[in-house]
Amino acid sequence: YSSNITDILSLCYPHLGNSSCRRIVRPHSVYVLLYIILSSISVLTVTLNLLVIITISHFKKLHSPTNFLLLSLAVSDFCVGFIFIFQILIMDGCWYLSAGWCVFYIVFGLVTTSASVGTVVLICIDRYIAVCDPLHYATKVTVNRARMSVVLCWFSSALYTLAHLDNMKHPGGFNSCIGECVTYTHPVAKVLHLLLTFILPVSTIIILYVRVFVVAVSQARAMHSHVAVVKRQGSVKVNKSELKAARVLGVVVVVFLCCLIPLDIVVLSARFAVVNGSSVVFFLCLYYFNSCVNPMIYVFLYPWFRKCVKYILSLQILKSGSSEANIM
Repeated sequence: YSSNITDILSLCYPHLGNSSCRRIVRPHSVYVLLYIILSSISVLTVTLNLLVIITISHFKKLHSPTNFLLLSLAVSDFCVGFIFIFQILIMDGCWYLSAGWCVFYIVFGLVTTSASVGTVVLICIDRYIAVCDPLHYATKVTVNRARMSVVLCWFSSALYTLAHLDNMKHPGGFNSCIGECVTYTHPVAKVLHLLLTFILPVSTIIILYVRVFVVAVSQARAMHSHVAVVKRQGSVKVNKSELKAARVLGVVVVVFLCCLIPLDIVVLSARFAVVNGSSVVFFLCLYYFNSCVNPMIYVFLYPWFRKCVKYILSLQILKSGSSEANIM
């Protein structure tokens, strides 16, 4: 009798019997701990990235191509903060919302993360041109081009996600039991997804930043020895601020890769087209946690960001003319 009670309690929907999915049974203290951790990360991610969004949007001194790319990354990270809410809902492996909300959760997560990957690639391209071709940076990388690149990145992410997900046509049609939220993609689409969101972006990011690192090191040595021109493939001296930006964004890129690669390796190991989200929840949370780390990197490495946060928290941005403040 007690075993029957245990079996019933381990179901997502006990009144549905064997047609219901099984819950992941954990001690109550573990559930409370996970709830506190995920809720804290969610609030912190939303708050910190909102500060980045307000900062770059409000202060005109920060309206540069590089900062517009950071703004795009902050928007995607801001959205990830809300994805944590869904992660809290499926802590026990059960999906209690409708099939429509399941589709929304999957699409919202994929669009946001795809846009995030695309934006990091754009940041790498921006730093590559700034460091490796500084003479032509102002003409090649403009504010309008940065904006158009960001819009194209988000539009492509949305179009790609909506096109390759079969869940859009059959919400809940691929669930093996009631209380499940799974993603189904055709095997060909799965290979394409791997290529477009992992292999190509990561390869591009690594190649570009290795090149940036090599040039930045040579330029730093040149400046240290008071040499105005570095005789290395005819490259010219790079502004110190560009090198500093490259280092800061290099930290962002490295942290991003450390959070992205484990998740993709786990997804690659899946042998079937249907992947249960709860089986990769830890690596998903690790990847999502990157969205909370990015603004922390700005806090520690960008003095202007710390100054802007003081402006915001003290409500000085409500004063007329505050957008013209010299915060650099």
